[in-house]
Amino acid sequence: MFTPSHFTAVLLFALFASTVFGITQRADRRHMIRYGLYCFCWFTGGTIIASWIMWLIHH
Repeated sequence: MFTPSHFTAVLLFALFASTVFGITQRADRRHMIRYGLYCFCWFTGGTIIASWIMWLIHH
């Protein structure tokens, strides 16, 4: 049985959500890929920044 860590779950969510956003929000294949990568970076970066903020608040 596969039990992903929190970070793996974040990466999976970012991958699937950015794929959907790229496909549904852009018409050209090149723009779909670029927008998907853009969203992926924002999802993962935002989660990492939020986790550090929560860590600082806790400590």
